[in-house]
Amino acid sequence: MLDKNIAAMLNDQINKELYSAYLYLDFANYYADEGLDGFAHWYEVQAQEERDHAFMLRRYLINSGVRVRFEAVAKPDKSFSDHLAPLQAGFEHEQYVTSLITAIYHAAFEQKDYKTMQFLDWFIKEQGEEEATAEDMVKKMKLFGSDARGLYALNQELAARVYAPSATGPAM
Repeated sequence: MLDKNIAAMLNDQINKELYSAYLYLDFANYYADEGLDGFAHWYEVQAQEERDHAFMLRRYLINSGVRVRFEAVAKPDKSFSDHLAPLQAGFEHEQYVTSLITAIYHAAFEQKDYKTMQFLDWFIKEQGEEEATAEDMVKKMKLFGSDARGLYALNQELAARVYAPSATGPAM
């Protein structure tokens, strides 16, 4: 049986992942309004991935005999004055999510809950990739975003992203 504190943390993480999806859709809205459809597309795909993470966590709790309880998903409250701001906010948000996953992992370690630790290993690796990608986007925007041709090239690069549900998600 899953420790009640760990179950509660995982259940809360479902809500955090759904918030992440809302947040990234809000970023997509900003970029769509700015005419940067590639950036908008990239964040639409990112929102799908965050939703997938919530589903993975939900399935893990269900398979562990835990009743999942949903909370209200907060409305994104950010507003942006330039094209770099959402990227920076995305990088900060990924760092925050990493801290949440790490806290759950630590709690599982303290409880010697090796099954949950193994499940979370995938999320730890995923967060490393998410942070690196978000930081790379910030760097690219700082380097090339002030040049119209550079911004156009970045927009084209991001438009090419293809959504692929994780075939290698955590073992449940």
